[in-house]
Amino acid sequence: SWYFMRYTSAGNDKAMVDSRNDYWMPMDQYIGGIEHAVMHLLYARFWTRAMRDLGLLNFDEPFTRLLCQGMVLNHIYSRKTPRGGVEYFWPEDVDNVYDAKGAIIGARLKSDGSEIQYGGIGTMSKSKNNGVDPQSLIDTMGADTARLFIMFASPPEQTLEWSDSGVDGAHRYLRRLWAFGQSRAETIRQGMAQPEQGWEDIDEASRDLRREIHSLLKQADYDYQRIHYNTVVSTCMKMLNVLEAAKLPDTAIAARALADVTGILLRVLYPVVPHITWQLWRDLGYAQHLGDLLDAAWPVVDEAALIADEIELVLQVNGKLRGALTVPNGSEKADIEQAALAHEAVARFLEGRPAKRVIVVPGKLVNVVG
Repeated sequence: SWYFMRYTSAGNDKAMVDSRNDYWMPMDQYIGGIEHAVMHLLYARFWTRAMRDLGLLNFDEPFTRLLCQGMVLNHIYSRKTPRGGVEYFWPEDVDNVYDAKGAIIGARLKSDGSEIQYGGIGTMSKSKNNGVDPQSLIDTMGADTARLFIMFASPPEQTLEWSDSGVDGAHRYLRRLWAFGQSRAETIRQGMAQPEQGWEDIDEASRDLRREIHSLLKQADYDYQRIHYNTVVSTCMKMLNVLEAAKLPDTAIAARALADVTGILLRVLYPVVPHITWQLWRDLGYAQHLGDLLDAAWPVVDEAALIADEIELVLQVNGKLRGALTVPNGSEKADIEQAALAHEAVARFLEGRPAKRVIVVPGKLVNVVG
């Protein structure tokens, strides 16, 4: 139960641990199933306290943070045998029977049409024949598809219900990512070949693209720190949507902007799907200029890119949503009030009544009361 500390003091045959243990411990992150939380974790904490009392350690707890990952679930199908036992069947060997509302109420074997029982959703188990062979999935759709689905389907600490349609969705996203990279390859290579310089002369479309991607990068950074990998993947999906929708001019600075933000997506997505991102990193010219993706620096949010020329505020009349108000970023309160009072929606919903007051919540909303 204290073996992990012995690794820090390898080669010392005179003591259980030495000063090197003080450098490496306590451990930053402990990840294990719920069984570990009541077995190995308990023993490890006990041994740490004992070794502390013996003067071998200078800390109380062996682990700084704990994450108990959830179980992977799948459908369970079975029937009683003539001798009173239970025979389980693989999900791919049965056809479900549904009620009028689309809920599963039973199943039949594909081989002979005989009726079997549906046991609901339960933990994957070899004994219940409801596991999923990762090798078959890897052979047909690739390891990245399996990784992406598992990361996206559920927060790591919660249970994950296996879904073939979810796997297909993950595969479609990766195909979109690959198609985007290949279709923009020449432009991205041109952008990568340009010398680094400021963004003062950037066009509006490229500025908007960088602002959206850097905003999403800020969210992804936060979610990685929280170990919320499902929302990291969600953020990467939003990044690809933004990239696909971007309409950039055929200029050198627009090509550099596209290369900048595509490189952000590949680096953020790399821990989740390392194979396709590594290949795209090479194909699009990033490796030539920035080195291998494994060694590339993590992208840093450009705070200057987050500043918008204009901001959109929620427009309310008497507390009810009536539209949106676009004003220059940094506008004074009086200017926002004047713009709100001049908005056609305010005049329409006040129906000729004078405005009694205008409430401005900076950066969020304007409420005209009348």
